[in-house]
Amino acid sequence: MMTDKSLWLTTVAAVALGAGAPAMAQDAAPQSAPQQAADDNGDAQIIVTATRRASPLSDVPIAVSAVSAQAMQNSGASDIRTLNQLAPSLLVSSTGSEANASARIRGIGTVGDNPGLESSVAVFIDGVYRSRTGAGLNELGEIERVEVLRGPQGTLFGRNASAGLINIISKAPEKTFSARGEVTYGNYDYWRVAGRVTGPISDSIALALDGVWSKRDGFYKLLDNAGNKVGDTNDRDRYFLRGQALIEPNDALSIRLIGDYTNRDESCCGAAYIETRERRPVAGGGYSTAPFNRISAILAGQGGVFPDDPYDRELTITPGRDYVSKLKDWGLSGEVNYDFGGAKLTSITAYRDYHSRDYGDYDYNRADLLYRDPNTQRRFKTFTQELRLQGSAFGDALDWLVGGYYADEKLTLQDNIRFGADYGRFAACRLMAGASVNSNLTAQQLAACGSGLATQALITGTQAQLNAGLAPAIRASLIAQGVPAPQATAIANGQAAAISTGLGNGLRALAAIPAGTGDTGSLYYQRSKNWALFTHNIVHITRQLDLTLGLRYTHESKRFSADLNNNNATCAALQPALAPIATNPALGSAATLAGGILTLGCLGNGSTSLNALDLNDRISDGEFSGTAVLSWKPIEDLLLYGSYSKGYKAGGYNLDRFQLGSTGLNAIPAVFSPRTNADAASLRFAAEKVDAFEIGLKYAQPKWSANIAAFRQEFKNFQLNTFNGTSFVVQNINGCDSALSATRTCAKDDVSPGLISQGVELELTASPARNFRVSGGLTYARAKFANRLVGSSDGRVPLDPALFLLPGSINSNAPQVVTTASASWTPSLGSSGLSALFYVDGRMTSDFNTGSDLFPEKRQDGFAVVNARVGIRGPDQRWAVEFWGQNVFNEKYTQVAFSSPLQSSSPATSTTGQFALGAPMANQLISAYFAEPRTYGITLRAGF
Repeated sequence: MMTDKSLWLTTVAAVALGAGAPAMAQDAAPQSAPQQAADDNGDAQIIVTATRRASPLSDVPIAVSAVSAQAMQNSGASDIRTLNQLAPSLLVSSTGSEANASARIRGIGTVGDNPGLESSVAVFIDGVYRSRTGAGLNELGEIERVEVLRGPQGTLFGRNASAGLINIISKAPEKTFSARGEVTYGNYDYWRVAGRVTGPISDSIALALDGVWSKRDGFYKLLDNAGNKVGDTNDRDRYFLRGQALIEPNDALSIRLIGDYTNRDESCCGAAYIETRERRPVAGGGYSTAPFNRISAILAGQGGVFPDDPYDRELTITPGRDYVSKLKDWGLSGEVNYDFGGAKLTSITAYRDYHSRDYGDYDYNRADLLYRDPNTQRRFKTFTQELRLQGSAFGDALDWLVGGYYADEKLTLQDNIRFGADYGRFAACRLMAGASVNSNLTAQQLAACGSGLATQALITGTQAQLNAGLAPAIRASLIAQGVPAPQATAIANGQAAAISTGLGNGLRALAAIPAGTGDTGSLYYQRSKNWALFTHNIVHITRQLDLTLGLRYTHESKRFSADLNNNNATCAALQPALAPIATNPALGSAATLAGGILTLGCLGNGSTSLNALDLNDRISDGEFSGTAVLSWKPIEDLLLYGSYSKGYKAGGYNLDRFQLGSTGLNAIPAVFSPRTNADAASLRFAAEKVDAFEIGLKYAQPKWSANIAAFRQEFKNFQLNTFNGTSFVVQNINGCDSALSATRTCAKDDVSPGLISQGVELELTASPARNFRVSGGLTYARAKFANRLVGSSDGRVPLDPALFLLPGSINSNAPQVVTTASASWTPSLGSSGLSALFYVDGRMTSDFNTGSDLFPEKRQDGFAVVNARVGIRGPDQRWAVEFWGQNVFNEKYTQVAFSSPLQSSSPATSTTGQFALGAPMANQLISAYFAEPRTYGITLRAGF
């Protein structure tokens, strides 16, 4: 929660830094010390390549933030997360694995650690598309600048940029020899060593080598049951190398070759409980807190620990189930530019290999419930080729560009989830705790059940209670069907006894699931091929008036297969006996309990068997995207523009077997039907499409500038991913103009955009005095779901019940108001050539929900984060000593909150948001991935 102190300081900074708003347009990164001085003074021209042409930022009719290397260095950047401090429309966060980071622009993006989804915010590094945003969470080495393009970029940058993109440009080899390096030390025993050597080896060839190594202790302490520290997690141990060659044999030809390698061997990622209460509704609204949470009580019986303050960052996990994150990411690329005189040809060829292994304690608790085994891994092998030819015609009245693109990616995922030693007892106790017949169980009884001391007694008690309640219900049903009362009584007693005995046997079998049962090799394969043809043309109607027209056709095909192998015999044994009970809604709580036994016994899906199950499917899709922009410069310093653009993000497959057979209806017959190859189609999700409208103004003077943009973005088939406590639910989100039918669907001609983001962005920057620069930005973005939602573009699939809170609500991780501010002062210190650095930046964020299902328990209050840096720099900046702090006021806030796996009595009673629907309680445990705490240290920098 934002403290009074940090709120006051950030507000004062915003007012003091000019116009009460902060932000991001920074000068282009310096190539050498003299140019660095120009950067400090704010006099350098800002050049960007957002239109695939090198143009001054003030002349580009696109909402784009250009962040220089100097700005990122001052803010303490080592990856793209630090862009949050400098670009208010952008939010980057990481979750359970940094392989799938979450990036949002204007409140729109893709969340969750599901490798089947590609981000709506694309990442390009040196012109090469990275299919997962997590690539930007690696060390970046020395960069030239980072461009954040806001809104769909489907013409020049293709698919999967439906919300925008992050374009990272590294520093190219230089033809003057230089070497520089830095050493950083900070709290948490943080070490970072970085260096670069560059220079010519001939008149036509220059080389460069960058390297970074960093290591620190974890932000979380791991404790045993006695409260003693036994280790830490969320640490850092990584290195990065990048070698480059720039070959320019003549004025017409330029070749840039890049090879890079990243290695990580870390402990990632732990999560802390932020909600462990059980709440019950009270008359007139609101809720009361129960004396104990029945799920917490069961876990406590199995050794679970729940700290009073989650921000103590003290975790307990199952011994031997440490979090492990290993990564090897490497690639080669070649960019060739040839100037024919009347046209210029650009070719970018790249190959990338991304291999990560992330495994460990999957329940985030000392109780041994679930874990991912060491064979869990994901791998992406990607080849891309882009060709562009551009030039001018008709006496420079037309700047034309045509191009083609091809990508081929092979994804292999092995996701092995296994039961721990405590899972069976926990699952049986959880079901009994959630049953209304057991609502009076005490915390002590539940703890004893969890420990295994009273499981059998409670199962026997459940049988008796179910028998007592079932017999009258069945008898009444038979009499209503015309069966004579004495005969109905006899039949009902016999059926009730058989059903309760079957349920009791099912509970015993569930409680006895052996440790290590689960996946022995659950493999998913996806082959994606993408090709596109595009053109982007700027027509100079007059000297002041331009018309930009762009069009792209993208064709996408994906071939999916899976080979699922599982040794869980309990599932197959339970299914024949319990499926008839689970699929008979007339049996009420008995049917619910039978379904729960099957669901938990099969770990999320009630199939007859996941062993030796093979799935195959393929999809193919083609789509036009494009843009039209009218821009006018009435005077040299002012640019006005209006634009329309259409974006496209490819469809794909939800790589989560728990959703097999689900169509959004979540009907019991679908969940418990035998699996066939046809079920692979149930994992599909459709392509995301957006229509975007924008008007803007850019005014640039040598010493100050201002940019304003107003936008509206309408998304159809928005791809939403949420973890419901058991599985990843991926569904397309669409709206309906008319009222929903009784089946929560609507007619195809009533389907409308399901998510609309609209708002205003303001950017200001000024250099009122030599060596002093301030910048600021304000974003108001309202990314809101339609009031009536369905799960498909034809209106025939209803919204998944897990997403019942979405209609009419603001999207997750989408604060409506964000301001950023930064100030840099580099005064000279006498006549010795020394200079000082005083730098501060801040980001103030309004409230937002961090969970894609929008559970109220996942809400994050507004907060402010401030970074600062002070230092002394030598003549021509040949050396520097800097003291820095990030999150200097130690603001405590959540990146993403999620439903703790399987840790609630029932999905139907898991959140206070369901009280309006008549839910009797809310006892879902909620866990969260926290943002980094305060860090501080010293950096020594030198070069020649």
